[in-house]
Amino acid sequence: MDQLSSNIKIQVNEKLFVKDPETSALGKKIIQESILLIDSVGFDEFTFKKLGEKIGSNESSIYRYFENKHKLLVYLSSWYWSWMEYKLVFATTNYSNPFEKLKKAISIVTEKVEDDQNTIHINEAVLNKIIIAEHTKTFHTKEVDQENSEGFYYIYIRVINRLTSIIKEVNPDYLYAKSLASSIVEGAMHQHFLKDHMQAITDCSQSTSPTHFYLNLIENILKK
Repeated sequence: MDQLSSNIKIQVNEKLFVKDPETSALGKKIIQESILLIDSVGFDEFTFKKLGEKIGSNESSIYRYFENKHKLLVYLSSWYWSWMEYKLVFATTNYSNPFEKLKKAISIVTEKVEDDQNTIHINEAVLNKIIIAEHTKTFHTKEVDQENSEGFYYIYIRVINRLTSIIKEVNPDYLYAKSLASSIVEGAMHQHFLKDHMQAITDCSQSTSPTHFYLNLIENILKK
């Protein structure tokens, strides 16, 4: 998989950027440092001015790549889910048993993420922390319907639909495959957040991960 992923170009909706950051050293630096800065100060406190100071460049140079910080966050989210989709496809390709395939897929989308050394300018482990903490801000906006119609969330939706199709392979008669798939993906992010910040309302811990919970859930829900 490492050899395959090193040859992959992550695809992101072109409407999210003014200039593709993957096409220049400055663009990659913007992506690299924005991830670290958002993780450090949080998205609400993140500004292009602060990012410019961090990368040693004018704030205006960042606007040549991204119209605003919301589109930058959606770009980072789209990049993450595109990367996650590749992991999901590669990891489940050779499974003939649908239930084992589903278990592997759930492990991929719910487990703790480690940095992929093939993407030098992007630390996926840190980006995962941002997705857990800030993901809902990508679409909890007044413009969500318009942005959805323009395909801003297409890759995220595609990941959900891939998981949905595997659930249907396991149990074609289960009526709520889409709801289950989206609940697993969204719920895993929430459980990771609770595990790290509000342990009083989750059973997940250092020894019991969200992956354990969702594997147990499908064992009980999808048994025929």
